[in-house]
Amino acid sequence: MSTLTAAAVKDKLTKELDAVHVEVEDITAEKCSTSFKVLVVSPMFEGKALLQRHRMVNNCLAEEMKEIHAFEQKTLSPEQWEKQKPT
Repeated sequence: MSTLTAAAVKDKLTKELDAVHVEVEDITAEKCSTSFKVLVVSPMFEGKALLQRHRMVNNCLAEEMKEIHAFEQKTLSPEQWEKQKPT
């Protein structure tokens, strides 16, 4: 059983990617083992292609990825987030 928590993932993403908004949903119950769905909004994503953004997240969580079975991510710049966020 993994000791990795949604709070730990959120904290690391917030700090290392200078994120202005992070949502981490632990979807482990829906999968066969440790699984997370994340939304990361960071100015560091500005001007970066989707693949570059995902690599930044994956690199940030390189150690944690060893324990994660399934990982969904959505990465947005603050400007994109403003246009998409729920009202």
